[in-house]
Amino acid sequence: MAYRTQMEAAKKGIVTLELQRIAGEERLAPEELRKRVAKGEVVIPYNKNHRPVRPQGIGRGLRTKINVNLGVSKDCYQAEKELAKADRAVALKADALMDLSSYGRTREFRRQLLARSPVMVGTVPVYDAVASLRKDLTELTPGDFLAVVREHAEDGVDFITVHAGLHREVVTHFKRNPRLTNIVSRGGALLSRRWCLDLRVPSRRSGGSHTARTAACTARAGAGPRSSR
Repeated sequence: MAYRTQMEAAKKGIVTLELQRIAGEERLAPEELRKRVAKGEVVIPYNKNHRPVRPQGIGRGLRTKINVNLGVSKDCYQAEKELAKADRAVALKADALMDLSSYGRTREFRRQLLARSPVMVGTVPVYDAVASLRKDLTELTPGDFLAVVREHAEDGVDFITVHAGLHREVVTHFKRNPRLTNIVSRGGALLSRRWCLDLRVPSRRSGGSHTARTAACTARAGAGPRSSR
């Protein structure tokens, strides 16, 4: 194969079978859609390890796509019910399923979901890194996270969520200017706590002690990430 991704193919001037089909559904000329994919204005989440899958185009000038959230958690660890939810979503013409599993045998559930889903499937690797590796958040390394991403890709996951909006500068700002409420995003809370453990920025609330700074930051991120979605 002359390409590995839909974007790489588009940049090489190749109109893939997936792109051609999507162009027809979106009522666009294949060449116009190819240009948009090449520019990064449209993405086609499609993992060759996920069969059968019916990928969709997402981006500028295309129809709005429906994504359904599901997955197993500590609060609701009932895989069969979540798989039934996936079947119902597909029957109702959902375009994608998002596996937010954060507890238990996450890979087993993910593989079952991929095997029965004809639509695109996405995941949140940072959730799974905490759940499947069974490590304390303080022990997770960049290598651990990337290993989980690779595992998801090898299983056939079509797209992933990365919490890229939370970085050192933002966390530093939060430490110096405490939030009025806790972070409601599970991924945001996980990353905030992880960054706070690494940073050495004086906090107005903490009075300068590293232990106090970490405690203050953890409190703003929540008492610990909740298992609910």
